[in-house]
Amino acid sequence: MTASLLYVCVRPQREAAVAEWASFRDGLGVRDDDLVHHDLVREPLPADLDRYAAIVVGGSPFNVTDPGKTDEQRRLERDLERLAGAAIEGRTNALFTCFGIGVVTRLLGGRVSLLHPEGTGPTDIVLTEAGRNDELFGILNPRFEALTAHKEGTAIVPPGATLLAENDACPVQAYRAGSGLWATQFHPEPTTEAFVARMVVYRDAGYFDADAFDEVSAHVRTASVEQPTRLLRSFAARSVAA
Repeated sequence: MTASLLYVCVRPQREAAVAEWASFRDGLGVRDDDLVHHDLVREPLPADLDRYAAIVVGGSPFNVTDPGKTDEQRRLERDLERLAGAAIEGRTNALFTCFGIGVVTRLLGGRVSLLHPEGTGPTDIVLTEAGRNDELFGILNPRFEALTAHKEGTAIVPPGATLLAENDACPVQAYRAGSGLWATQFHPEPTTEAFVARMVVYRDAGYFDADAFDEVSAHVRTASVEQPTRLLRSFAARSVAA
């Protein structure tokens, strides 16, 4: 790899943040030094974004719909909006995941709500015609499994974006906006074991019944996450070649 990628962390829990960075590193197929870790929870977005070949934004227990946000969370969301704007305008390439898709949806004038939560575990993702023809998503199977665990989502793709993937539980699973931004509701980076380890951190956060941990984690382990990994490899390859 000739240029580094930037991982933007929006998880306050350090254990989960470090593990997520490792999952993105492995999913993207890069070396440790080729994926720079930036903790956006504690540090503002760096000014020199153009030094990176591309940027991936991880997940978070934060929600766009959270009431009573702290000043830190509001600043974090503004920084993500600034990053999204740069990618939409083609000044960088970025992949927003999980919480990040909600931030981008709101920026584009869409509506994020609590009406489309998702259970913790594997779900089927279906590519739209645009997704089957997209330069990143087009390499994937038309239907594949991915891991989810979310409290909010959106029913309609936001203005100016192109819907790439969908399902019944949360109709907007992925879209593209502008020339350099892709966003996924699902988690493209964790292996099933990494996802179970993340469940330990968030066991009491309301994503699933804590008393049913063993049952939920066993279901997670049945998932096949080969296709989301292919998506990350495609993103890394495109970004470095650009």
